[in-house]
Amino acid sequence: MRMRPLAFAVALTLSASLAGCATTSPVSTVGATPAVAQGESSKAARLDALYAEYWEEVLKRNPVQATFQGDHRYNDQLPDFGSKQFRDESRAFTEQWLERIEAVGPAGLEGQALLSYETFVRDARNGLEGERFPGWMMPVNQMGSMVTYAVMLGSGTGAQPFKTVKDYDNWLARGNRLPVIIDTTIDNMRQGIKAGVVQPRALMVKVIPQIDAVVTDDASKSLFWGPIAKMPADFSAADKARLSAAYEDMIENRVMPSFRKLRAFINDEYLPATRESVGLDKLPDGAAWYAFNARNSTTTDMTPAQIHQLGLDEVARIHGEIRKVMAEVGFKGSLQDFFKFMQTDPRFSWKTEEALLADYRALEKRVNARVGEQFSLMPKAGFEIRAIEPFRAKSAAGGEYQSPSEDGTRPGIFYVNTYDLPTRKTWDAEDLYLHEAIPGHHFQLALQQELKGVPAFRRFGGETAFAEGWGLYSESLGKDLGLYTDPYSYFGYLQNELWRAIRLVTDTGLHHKGWSREQVIRYMLDNSAESETQATAEAERYIAWPGQALAYKIGELKIQELRARAERELGPKFDIRAFHAEVLKDGSVPLQVLEAKIDRWIAQSKG
Repeated sequence: MRMRPLAFAVALTLSASLAGCATTSPVSTVGATPAVAQGESSKAARLDALYAEYWEEVLKRNPVQATFQGDHRYNDQLPDFGSKQFRDESRAFTEQWLERIEAVGPAGLEGQALLSYETFVRDARNGLEGERFPGWMMPVNQMGSMVTYAVMLGSGTGAQPFKTVKDYDNWLARGNRLPVIIDTTIDNMRQGIKAGVVQPRALMVKVIPQIDAVVTDDASKSLFWGPIAKMPADFSAADKARLSAAYEDMIENRVMPSFRKLRAFINDEYLPATRESVGLDKLPDGAAWYAFNARNSTTTDMTPAQIHQLGLDEVARIHGEIRKVMAEVGFKGSLQDFFKFMQTDPRFSWKTEEALLADYRALEKRVNARVGEQFSLMPKAGFEIRAIEPFRAKSAAGGEYQSPSEDGTRPGIFYVNTYDLPTRKTWDAEDLYLHEAIPGHHFQLALQQELKGVPAFRRFGGETAFAEGWGLYSESLGKDLGLYTDPYSYFGYLQNELWRAIRLVTDTGLHHKGWSREQVIRYMLDNSAESETQATAEAERYIAWPGQALAYKIGELKIQELRARAERELGPKFDIRAFHAEVLKDGSVPLQVLEAKIDRWIAQSKG
């Protein structure tokens, strides 16, 4: 799973959260550098200038986005993203830029120029369409809140840099803004209570312990004290004393009181108003809201009902493949017996967190030794493996990937969850690594950031179906990369493919068919080898992010379909390295655009 952009950073970037279902015209893409005919070069250049101006304004309005990109000009700024004023200004901003781009028009554009134009227009229109749904009334859930996001920035281990005195002063300015953001968060949630737009109780009870884990009376014991504890030795004594006092004052007199205020509001006022239902369709206009999310997530016109049936079909197919593994290892018993065996046999568990991390780092070496056989196009950015921070591990996924910074100072990071260690299985490691790290999210997202000659909104935006579809497709490359030699590890691949198929069933079950949280967890346990801990966390993730989990399987199936088409039509001319380069070289695109692009590549390769 890619780490989502900070929820409080309004999606002015027209990123995956605003990706739409609008059909795009066929596009001929020819690589990372725009190739435009002489007659269109003037229009393309004018649009490129507008895109550059647009992105500069995006970063000014969304300084947190800039920080995550490695652009540190605005590291001291934290707008009140959730306020009505900011939301109104954001809508006007999108409307203005859509009008300016459409005034130029697509006539005569080709290649990257047309792809950029249509992506911008589609995403802007979709962002405006999505504003009918009041997600701003539900800014807190167990997957993220201002509290957890602030710790990720201000603890000294995330995207916010702490190398210079100016860096430390930047976070002082940002951190002192947190009470304003918390007040807006509370006000928006109160409006949600009045409108009947509230979170399920099952999610919000998980938020209280998350806040409790962060709140402390002693600044020196706070996670926000990390930068002070690790202050560079070359700071002057005066700066060290000043910053230490300022951080203590900020933490104890502004940050912690605001967090306590949010905690008290959620516990005393919001929790009693939460709902027992869990489906998005149970909210006002919720059925349309979920259908919109499904289209956004998959970049298709598939309905929730069609997606649900596809999931059921895939679950049945993968169960058949798992039965083949059972026969190979000589297992006697039912599918459910095999799932239980895979979950409970001690041979599949790590004894320590250090052993788990060591195995993942060994995987990195094994994959790197073979990856050149499958890929000619690889990112320049660095890469490393870390454990997910303890304060958020309980509700986090099994693995997450955070993109590198644009300036190269922060590598791509594969975060591995070591919480509840007995539930983390050795047979899951190879598959998870391929998805989150190499050649999955690290290759796709880092390469996208490194594209030359394309607008920044494409380099730093993206389509969930493409990115997560690529991650899941990458899992299928294990045998080609020297992995899955053990049938139990190959089961891990099948189990995770099964899990993504189950997502199609359960996400639509929750938000379209009226399934309960408990019904979803039971379906997961009955049909897969996931632990109850993981099943519960995943079910609650789908409740918190309706539709997001649909993207994986839909995207993977499309990439597999296109590869099979290319192999069939090109025969001996098919080159897997060239196919992978063609899929990745233009960054994340809607699935319809990907299909048109691969069809053109097939036609060119035949010649």
